[in-house]
Amino acid sequence: MQGRRVIVWFRQDLRLHDNEALTEALSHAEEVIPVYVFDPRVLRGQTLFGFPKTGAARIRFLIEAVAELRTAIRALGSELVVRVGRPEDEIFDIADQAKTSWVFCNRERTGEEVAVQDALEHKLWSIGQEVRFSRGKMLYYTADLPFPVTHTPDHFTTFRKETERIVKVRAPLDPPERLSPFTADLEPGRLPDLEDLIDGHPTPIHPIGAGGEKAGLARLARIGEPGLTPDERCISPWLSHGCLSPKMVYAFLSHADIPGERLGRVLTGLLYRDYLRLMAKKHGAAIFSAGGTTGEVVHSEETPSAVFWRWAQGTTGLPIIDAAMQQLVQTGFMPCKVRQLCAHFLIYELGVPWRLGASYFESHLVDYDPCSNWVNWANIAGVGPDSRDERKINYVLQAKRLDAEGTYVKRWIPALRNADHQWIHQPDQAGAAQLRASEITLGQDYPNPVLSSDRWHALS
Repeated sequence: MQGRRVIVWFRQDLRLHDNEALTEALSHAEEVIPVYVFDPRVLRGQTLFGFPKTGAARIRFLIEAVAELRTAIRALGSELVVRVGRPEDEIFDIADQAKTSWVFCNRERTGEEVAVQDALEHKLWSIGQEVRFSRGKMLYYTADLPFPVTHTPDHFTTFRKETERIVKVRAPLDPPERLSPFTADLEPGRLPDLEDLIDGHPTPIHPIGAGGEKAGLARLARIGEPGLTPDERCISPWLSHGCLSPKMVYAFLSHADIPGERLGRVLTGLLYRDYLRLMAKKHGAAIFSAGGTTGEVVHSEETPSAVFWRWAQGTTGLPIIDAAMQQLVQTGFMPCKVRQLCAHFLIYELGVPWRLGASYFESHLVDYDPCSNWVNWANIAGVGPDSRDERKINYVLQAKRLDAEGTYVKRWIPALRNADHQWIHQPDQAGAAQLRASEITLGQDYPNPVLSSDRWHALS
């Protein structure tokens, strides 16, 4: 039996294509009310260690994504209702006022998000309504996996072997061709500006790209073009906000003319996203604890120290780390390989507890996803489900491999713009004449190393 009127609560699925909650709602109801709620607890709150919970880069991207979703829904004949407040209150009020039958949404799996959807569900029961959950984050359907979630292999290599060639990726769902206008007497609501949602956060200088489904599909269409930088190839911000569906990305890549190595990296990334989400489902709140999934607490003191802030502000004196941290603060993004270097450097060279780094990334990353961020950090710290033995890293050698000409460092550290590529990754090893020729005074234009340079130059 069809319900006359239902709500589709958009969450981290800001798209019309391959949106299971929207598709389900349209098949069960005569009238659909699309809703998005900006939650001040997420946008103005603080992380575990007092950093702003959501940085300006991610808020800007989110606003653009919701604005694009509203435009797309209007083009199909309906309207996106926008509210600012607690979703469990705002959605309930709309459901009560509009006398709906159900609320359709995609299910989230980590603590804060689950608490919100559970609170909404309990409130709706009081007026005889229900939440109907769908899935929208993963490439695979859990029902298609050859094991229950609780038996998901903890090691990604094993997970990949047991799924990649066995589990079929389903085709993405088509977007609706038309959305009928709803008849409920509801104010559409004003889309907030960045200034409405930030409390003193700096506006990013170099946005990674515009938020929204349209921009995400355009980015995806260009992913195979030669000569693109890692920033220009990245699609993770659009995946994390749900502007792109993993199944849509997979379907596109499966038919695209892309070099095999690059195609393999993107497909591996999609598989790894699924693995990280399944780890969060399997291990629950343990992924956020100091001891991770192992329960082994390596550091007991978790207070941001002076050395932590040198890392966070990009003033360690190791250019590849400093450039990456500057990019993070200014754009909300950094390439995957330098993320790993930054995390490893903070934990193993500076001796800072891993959760401080994970929390700082949570604050700034435009492509933040709790599962991906926290499980990755736990693994690097040696307390995650797929941890490796601590290994020494030659940061200078890695920097030269990633940025042979120093282009990346020069972009994000203007003080080194005249540095010769032969020593740009280790300016403390340059001669006095070389530094003078490049107009660099160490300790003034660029900081001296936070650690003895011998410590990382000797690593192999």
